[in-house]
Amino acid sequence: MKTEKVREQNRSSLANIYSKLSSLLFFKYILFLLGLPVHIVMWCIYKTKYKNTQYQQMLFNHMETIKKSSTYSELIHRYEEQYRSKKLYFHESIREQEMREEATKLANEQILKMAKVQLETTDQSNTNYQHIFAQCLQNKSFVVVSFIPGIMMYLFLLIYARPLVRYIFERLLMTVFVIISVTIFVFTILHFSPSDPAANILRESATAEQRAEFNHQYGLDQSYWVQLWDTTKGILTLDLGYSFTGNEDIMTSIANKFPITLTIAFLSLLMAIVLAIPVGMISAAKPNSFWDYTFMFVALIGLSIPNFWQGLVFILNFSIKWHILPATYSPDDWLSIIMPVVVLGTGLTASIARMTRSSILEVINEEYIVTAKAKGLKPSRVFINHALRNAIIPIITIIGLQFGGMLGGAAVTEKVFNISGLGSYIVDKQFIPDIPSILGGVVYIAITISLVNLAVDILYAFLNPRIRSQMKNT
Repeated sequence: MKTEKVREQNRSSLANIYSKLSSLLFFKYILFLLGLPVHIVMWCIYKTKYKNTQYQQMLFNHMETIKKSSTYSELIHRYEEQYRSKKLYFHESIREQEMREEATKLANEQILKMAKVQLETTDQSNTNYQHIFAQCLQNKSFVVVSFIPGIMMYLFLLIYARPLVRYIFERLLMTVFVIISVTIFVFTILHFSPSDPAANILRESATAEQRAEFNHQYGLDQSYWVQLWDTTKGILTLDLGYSFTGNEDIMTSIANKFPITLTIAFLSLLMAIVLAIPVGMISAAKPNSFWDYTFMFVALIGLSIPNFWQGLVFILNFSIKWHILPATYSPDDWLSIIMPVVVLGTGLTASIARMTRSSILEVINEEYIVTAKAKGLKPSRVFINHALRNAIIPIITIIGLQFGGMLGGAAVTEKVFNISGLGSYIVDKQFIPDIPSILGGVVYIAITISLVNLAVDILYAFLNPRIRSQMKNT
């Protein structure tokens, strides 16, 4: 019994969300296109079965009422006078039959508009196509029969019926547009750059025929729009072809190099969170104290040190002088990843620590904190459960933004420690320029950053009740 009630509520929710979305012009066309086979059949049924609906009948009754009133005769008289004036002005003969037909036609059009205006002021709903289709969605048999041909429309309605799922879907849709935009932007810059891949790879000894053959082999002799379309299609189908140098499969190369870059960035992020949040909490708990000044001074130094200089200092001391850690990265030696992780995570640790301190200090004097203290709660509980919880949103924001910056800036760290990662791969290919390889690397990073931002947005929704409330009301 409960299951049947739940199903009825789902069908009612489906009809309600369809009515709401179809009232907006953009979503109205989207729903029509997604459920095109179903809508074609329903439109034909609507034109035949629902032609004389309650609304049409009421409209007809209103028109008949107006025709019986003096308004209708006044309209016909006015349009007849207009007809006579027009004929007299052009010195044409007046035809009584033609005059009556034209006056009646114009009067009927006018009373139709008047009847519609009168109906809009009443409580009777207009049984248009969207209204009829929404009623059909409440019918179990209709949903079952039309589910397969209209599966895309039903999935769209189910997504928009759940605020959190709709929120994630919209963010994923934005991610697709970001990836396409990044592809177009990067390709355009590389396409119009002064570098000539054929000249850089074949060197100066290559003849004009050899360069032309190279350009023809990789499609570089085609127009900008053709190359852009082929590149965008390759990105969307995950088929980037082969690189200009080495004739290696680009997707395979990126798949081999991206994991180490992502691993270093993830470990750096983990190190930053573990160290920075406690440091920021201590500084906020004891503002203007010795610990506060010390931690923030160290954080300022961490923000100021360039990655390449810090990496070289680490190598000179920990590798060459003290022989504690290996100078270059080796997949078989886990100790070799320690210095790259620390170097890459130093700036992020400093940023998170400073943001944690400032965010907690911003909320520590709010009224709900004072109320919690007045209730006799322990200071540690007030600090963690109330202050930190309300200050966590800016901290998550800086973590998401800085993680994307780490992926983009990992090339310097990878070069210093001789890591064959995606960052150094993009830098090496940039000097040719190897357009497919660069695009593949940049798009991989863009996808990762977009997914991290999606995770941050979802965390916002879970941690902030106001965002969840806004999602339900929109």
